[in-house]
This record gives sequence, structure tokens and C-alpha cells, in this order.
Amino acid sequence: MTSLEKKANPIETPSKMMAIRLHEFGGTEVLRYEEAPVPKLKSGEVLIRVHAIGVNPPDWYLRDGYKMLPPEWRPQVPFPIILGSDVSGIVVAVAQDVTDFSAGDEVFGMVRFPSVGESAAYAQYVAAPATDLALKPSGLDHIHAAASAMAGLTAWQFLIELGHNHPNPLQAEMHQPLPLKDKTILINGAAGGVGHFAVQLAKWKGANVTAVASTTHESFLRDLGANHFIDYTKTPPEDVAHNIDIVLDTLGGANTGRFLKTIKPGGALFPVFLGFSDHDEAAKLDITVSMTQVRSNGLQLFELAKLLEAGTIKVAIDSTFTLSDAKSAHERAANGHIQGKIVLIVD
Repeated sequence: MTSLEKKANPIETPSKMMAIRLHEFGGTEVLRYEEAPVPKLKSGEVLIRVHAIGVNPPDWYLRDGYKMLPPEWRPQVPFPIILGSDVSGIVVAVAQDVTDFSAGDEVFGMVRFPSVGESAAYAQYVAAPATDLALKPSGLDHIHAAASAMAGLTAWQFLIELGHNHPNPLQAEMHQPLPLKDKTILINGAAGGVGHFAVQLAKWKGANVTAVASTTHESFLRDLGANHFIDYTKTPPEDVAHNIDIVLDTLGGANTGRFLKTIKPGGALFPVFLGFSDHDEAAKLDITVSMTQVRSNGLQLFELAKLLEAGTIKVAIDSTFTLSDAKSAHERAANGHIQGKIVLIVD
């Protein structure tokens, strides 16, 4: 027990754990399941015995060396590094200055995102700032809770409330979510992690939702509340959607500008991933284009947890893998057409 831990701590922890670490960038072959030190608590932190880990795009972006980012944007990475940010598990120790959590609490969260090299979620134990966490809904298992953090917070911060005042690395101005009640919103990539949360949050706020995905996801998305469905394998959504108030493109990228033609004047395009370049055309059409970087936020997770507990929103699980088989989880992600979230289970 360190000097920072509260003395009343009934749960003993080992000094070593198993984790997925990188010693170099590359394909799935660089994911090494190996022994690592259990992290030491710092002020404001809790130590979590991890039961499940959410797998997210930033995990494979980091694994391959952020090749999709401009060279000047690529962060320095301190090898060896443990991947991941999303966890659900049981608190086993708390720092002396932490009052919101105690040993034995079941919690979930997105840890220290977007910091690189500090989140370290692909492991049996994680030290996390208490402010990044919320109590796990009692009606939700660890697998579904771990799947909720980054995807749920991304949808929340784009559509409901930004929740922070950090400078936006993706644009000069801060992102501003727009009122959704009685608005039309088109969600591209609606069956994925962020997309399926966005469909439900938009419906919760009273929007009329058009979901864009491939054929096999139609019934899934309609069950989540989508009013309309566009099968992009049969019809380009920009050819059939018109007079939309807001487009949330969870895929983003260089071709996200195609959605400008679907949006009414005064509307907005929210790309989740960078690549938009049609700024002059957007200005000519009086369309706001806005992005943001999702950030850890325990208070927002608390609100999300209430909706999950009530069944107002649900989290879908695409597939699960053991922590030791993280390689297969990343291979599943690379195959695409994901419905919901991929999760690692920790023994």
C-alpha cells in the first residue's frame, strides 16, 4: 500500500499484472500479451481491477503509429505502451484525496483520453483519475459498461453537451451542439459504436432520425428508434436525403463533404473524423461544419449511466475476445461492418 492510499483498503493487489503492450508500431502482430507492473496510485486516482475493456478506433490508430494523421500531428509515444482507454471493473484502492469512490465500487469510464501513453486500459489493473469515472449501472454488466464510454461520450459531446472548455485541436472555435427537438438529423455509420448511441440520443431529444448503414443493420437501427433508413450499398445517401438540419458523419474523412448537398441552409455538418476540406462550399451554402475531440468526463458518464440504467438507451455488442487475444479483436475491427462495440474480457 502506498502512502497515498486510504488506510481502510480491504482488497489486496499484486505488484504485477498481464497487459497488452506495444514495443513498436505495426500491424496486429505487435500486440504483445505480457507481464507489466501494476500502476501506482497518484493523487486523485483510483485503482481498478478491470473486468472488461472497450475497443475503439484510437487503439488501432496508435498501434499503427497514427499513419492517418499529418506528420506534425503525430504524438511522441513512450514505448513500451499499454493500449486502450475504456474500462469497467471494481475499485480496489483509492487515493487519500478521493471521496466519491471506495474499494468495492463497480465503475466504468474512459481513462485520460485524449492523452497518449497514460490511459493504459488493455490490462488487468488501471489507475484512473476519479473524475474520469462513474458508478456502473447496476443493471448493466461489465462488458456493456466498458462498451459505453468512448462511443457514448463522443455522441454526447457532439450532439448533447460539449462539457469542457479545452481548445479544439480540430478547428479554431469550440464545437457547439445544436438543439435536436423537432429537427431532422442524418447519422452516417449509424450501426457502429458512436452511431448507434447517436441514433438513440437524438431520438431521446426529440429528433427525426435517418440512419445510414448497410443492409444487414436495418432492423437493428429501426429497433433503436431510427425513423428512416438508407442502405448505402444500394443508394448513395447524398442522392436521396434532402433538407436535413444536422448530419453527424461518424466516419468523416475526405468524402464527408458529399453530405453538404443534403443539408438545408442554416444547418450543420458534424464530421467525427478529420478530412473535411470543402469549407468554401459550406460557407456559400450557409452550413456550419464543426468537429471536436472527445474528452474524458465522469459527470457526463453519470448522466449516460442513468439513461442506460433506465433502458432509455442501450449498448450493442458486436463481439467479445479475451484480453490475451486482442489481436483477433483488432482483426475483427479491420474487417468493418461492425454492429455496436467490440469488447475485451479480462479473466
